[in-house]
Amino acid sequence: MSGLITMDDLSNEEIMSILDDAERLLPVAEGRTYLPLLQGKILGNLFFEPSTRTRMSFETAMKRLGGDVVNLGDVKTSSVVKGETLYDTIQMVDGYTDIIAMRHPRQGAAQYAQDAARVPILNGGDGAGHHPTQTMLDLFTIRQAHGTLEGLKVILAGDLRYGRTVHSLSHALTRFGCELIFASPELLKMPAEIVNDLTAHGANVTETEELLGSIADADVVYMTRIQKERFADEDEYTKVAGAYKLHASNLEGAKENMIIMHPLPRVDEIHPSVDSTRHARYFQQAFNGVVARMALLCRLLGINVPQKIADGGEA
Repeated sequence: MSGLITMDDLSNEEIMSILDDAERLLPVAEGRTYLPLLQGKILGNLFFEPSTRTRMSFETAMKRLGGDVVNLGDVKTSSVVKGETLYDTIQMVDGYTDIIAMRHPRQGAAQYAQDAARVPILNGGDGAGHHPTQTMLDLFTIRQAHGTLEGLKVILAGDLRYGRTVHSLSHALTRFGCELIFASPELLKMPAEIVNDLTAHGANVTETEELLGSIADADVVYMTRIQKERFADEDEYTKVAGAYKLHASNLEGAKENMIIMHPLPRVDEIHPSVDSTRHARYFQQAFNGVVARMALLCRLLGINVPQKIADGGEA
């Protein structure tokens, strides 16, 4: 693999193989076993947009596997403010590193970077485009809870217009035959071109503005934040802010094994009362970013994950 820009870069078989690698790497991600598979390798973290989980989980993943990390740091203190182009930045970091994780506000920037680089690029989010490494940790979390990805009923709720996490995830879930319910305000509906593409690939898609009525039948409820930073007009944001708020009391009729996910950060769309329910899975989901990205780093760097990893001590 030359890089991971969208989920189209992975076949279903490759997805399952990477998730299997991630499963075996759990004791390493949790710090119970030291396995320096990436010793001598350097990851370049290029985050042109704010990030907590994605940047830190990439860094943790690399260091848990014995590798090292160099960070662009605050864009305001980099040569970007002097007018350095993305092409030149990539050319420079390409010479320092073995692999690059990148987040950028412009849709398509990750593909542009991969075209400019010799080392693999891992797309950590490109504007309202794609976020495939998030999708991999989401799929890992779903399979961890349900034992399968096949044929599940999944609600994706909130900002479906600008939410790159749900754009990538909906495509992946369609490939595994999941039924999709898109719950959003009219202003934040899933883009028509994505819905058309999903249905052309055989997806069973329902669009609604109502969230709570579908929860009883759902296997997964994937909440998202209304992203203020994606709105050019603050009045438009005000119209939809706080559109959905999930409370523990809304979950009384839910399936016992239904899980609630969220790419985080949350604002007010999941009430803290949900945190202590058996359905809450979003903090485990955030941790799973480490193990999923460990597996992806190994795959893109051509390092095989051992079939058996000791749980404790050095593997």
